[in-house]
Amino acid sequence: MSSSTPALPPALPRTYLFVPADHPERIAKARASGADVVIIDLEDAVPPDAKPRAREALAQVLDQAMAQTPTQGAGSGAVLLVRINAAGTPWFEDDLELCRHPGVDSIMLPKAEGIDEVCAVVETTFKDVIPIIESARGVHETAQVARVPGVVRLAFGSVDLALDLGIDCAPEGEEIELLPFRAQLVLAARLAGLAAPIDGVSTAIHDLPRLQKDAERSRRQGFGAKLCIHPQQIATVRAVFAPSAERVAWAQRVCAAFDAAGGAAVAVDGQMVDLPVYQRARAVLRDAGLLG
Repeated sequence: MSSSTPALPPALPRTYLFVPADHPERIAKARASGADVVIIDLEDAVPPDAKPRAREALAQVLDQAMAQTPTQGAGSGAVLLVRINAAGTPWFEDDLELCRHPGVDSIMLPKAEGIDEVCAVVETTFKDVIPIIESARGVHETAQVARVPGVVRLAFGSVDLALDLGIDCAPEGEEIELLPFRAQLVLAARLAGLAAPIDGVSTAIHDLPRLQKDAERSRRQGFGAKLCIHPQQIATVRAVFAPSAERVAWAQRVCAAFDAAGGAAVAVDGQMVDLPVYQRARAVLRDAGLLG
């Protein structure tokens, strides 16, 4: 590889698994489930009267994790992300204070609708933020939200957005009704230099064929990951978003030919390969875990 070729970033998370904060006994299991990221949920999964108790339980879990030594497994398993309650709710400020804890890797902000609330999260916690776009106003402000320093990825709240817009998605369908809004997220992420966004949940927990179709649709439309609500969904989502064997083989042929040509354009499988194609092939190998 030429010394001038830019280094590629590590493979991005593909699976984000929710676990309710008021069931702290599930967090360790979630981290060992194979999910790339565990989202400890203080929002929708927790009833209003249980939110203070859930916050206290999460604080205890974080303290215990930080007190462990490396040999006891501290920091092992998936990355910990906390979904806080939305700006303007009675729980927002207390959630932000908890998320200053060093055991929290990053924050998911629901119902993100403008740069001010996103900036408030970043400036209070000094943590990376994943805003969820799940309202009409949120879609309208997506391009601005994506450009806020500290925002590392966008997430699509398909269920809440459909509710906010009064859209009734066809049952067992492809959710074509939401396609324009998905496209806006993908475009905004690309223009802001962010990773491909995270698509919303599939609510049919045990319908794995439907989940696979949902994930395949997400990938075709430019998403790079998916929210999961049950550990059973992780393997299917991971398999869909991981490069196929055929894609990996193509990438290996491209890289071998381009390297052998010393960086000059070369034909592979009847198609021209230049530097952008080579970089794309290396990204595929990185996603497959074949490049350090």
